Amino acid sequence: MSLLEVEHLTKTFPGLTALRDVTFSVDAGEIFALVGHNGSGKSTLIKVLSGFHTPDPGARITYDGDVVDLPIPREINDRWHFIHQDLGLIPTLDAVDNLALGRGYETTLGRISWRLERRRARAILAEFDVQIPLDVPVSQLSASERAIIAIGRALQDWDATRGLLVLDEPTAALHGQEVEQLFGAVRAVAARGAAVIFVSHRTSEVLSLADRCGVLREGRLVEVLDKKDLAQDSLVDLIAGGKFDDRYVSPPPAQEQTVLRVDDLSGGRLRRLTFSASAGEVIGVTGLAGSGREEVAPLLFGSTSGEGTVALRGERLTRRSAHRSIAAGMGLVPSDRGSQGAVMSAPVRENFTLPQFGSVTRWGVINRMAERREVRKWIARVELRPPDPERRMDQLSGGNQQKAIVAKWLRLAPHVLVLDDPTQGVDVAAKGGIYRLIADAAKAGSAVVICSTEVDDLSDVCHRILVLRDGVVGAELHKGEITEGRIISETLRTADPTDAEAVVASPAEEAR
Repeated sequence: MSLLEVEHLTKTFPGLTALRDVTFSVDAGEIFALVGHNGSGKSTLIKVLSGFHTPDPGARITYDGDVVDLPIPREINDRWHFIHQDLGLIPTLDAVDNLALGRGYETTLGRISWRLERRRARAILAEFDVQIPLDVPVSQLSASERAIIAIGRALQDWDATRGLLVLDEPTAALHGQEVEQLFGAVRAVAARGAAVIFVSHRTSEVLSLADRCGVLREGRLVEVLDKKDLAQDSLVDLIAGGKFDDRYVSPPPAQEQTVLRVDDLSGGRLRRLTFSASAGEVIGVTGLAGSGREEVAPLLFGSTSGEGTVALRGERLTRRSAHRSIAAGMGLVPSDRGSQGAVMSAPVRENFTLPQFGSVTRWGVINRMAERREVRKWIARVELRPPDPERRMDQLSGGNQQKAIVAKWLRLAPHVLVLDDPTQGVDVAAKGGIYRLIADAAKAGSAVVICSTEVDDLSDVCHRILVLRDGVVGAELHKGEITEGRIISETLRTADPTDAEAVVASPAEEAR
């Protein structure tokens, strides 16, 4: 008998059926992957299992032989553990507090023992072989560091025997060795007798980790495949609902005009980054966790403070800030779309026009008719689903949220567009659409800087790639030599301290 059985699960919202008669089971010791487009119903299913949503009448969930009351009761949570996309961390608290809140604090004579708490935190994080500052708010940590804290919190002190572990896009902010460390922990949990549900957009991860895989499409579970039947191309076609062409549109050749100049940019782990970018050029920045890659986008945009100079079209940005960068013609798609990329409680319409109202105002007053007309044009261009300008951002799937965030900057035709992990948590179809929009921006003359760990994507869409190692540029790869294998190889090399002194020129400058 299966450890978890889900039967006839349907969930409707006003004007939307998110899940339609979904039935599946997961055995003890099994890793069951769940894949599908953004908006296919994956997150809704997870929220039903966690008790956040109540399913429609007729659903039946059985766990370890017993029928579970609906909505899911809180008392079952000591055996069911969830790691959600938003991680559930408290951004103003540090790693020690966030880990302790998952199980309670260690006390001595009725007082919290901070010495014991810090020791426990170090031991938990050491399992992932990372060094994470314990005394700063987690909002100041990188996306990968926050993800590791959330994963460590979920797995600490847990007897996994006949438990249920649900992971909703746990690797979206992880890469390389971090992913392998997580997979090792997941396999160990399954080996102790837990049932694991693993949600991911990365089909390569599903092929590597899953014993079985269920494919959701438009709220229906259309297929369940055994490991022996899993293959990359067929899985992508099942997700897409037919043969899917995921080729990206290559950006046009870069122009000669230099629009971005960066000199000695430093902050956090990043040391003296120097490069320039021409109009229409797409530059990738990649590197392992701790390489300094995480600092590049916020330092360029001025949302975090640092040293060095940034100039747009020959004009140096003094006293850099997000406001000054926007005014100068720079846009940023941050890695954390939930807390930094959009106002999630506001409708799509307001998010699209928030960076700049000029084209939809008259005498200082917003013209709502003009605003809706312009927003609908962009909704159609990025194929936002559902195409409703009044829908709140937090009611969109993750991929559609990301499309909206990219589109709000493209609307302004920025001189420089900076994107930080733009396809994090995005399915294969949405990913291709986002990169086609980026190619359109380059064609229109924007210089594009993509900071990402998705090396397979970077190899397809970039003119150049800067590989960071230990805070400095360790390698610069040009279009003819960019391959996924070459990027991975360069990220794993040992940094050369002299690289910090190198000035990286644009192809246009090299030609001159």
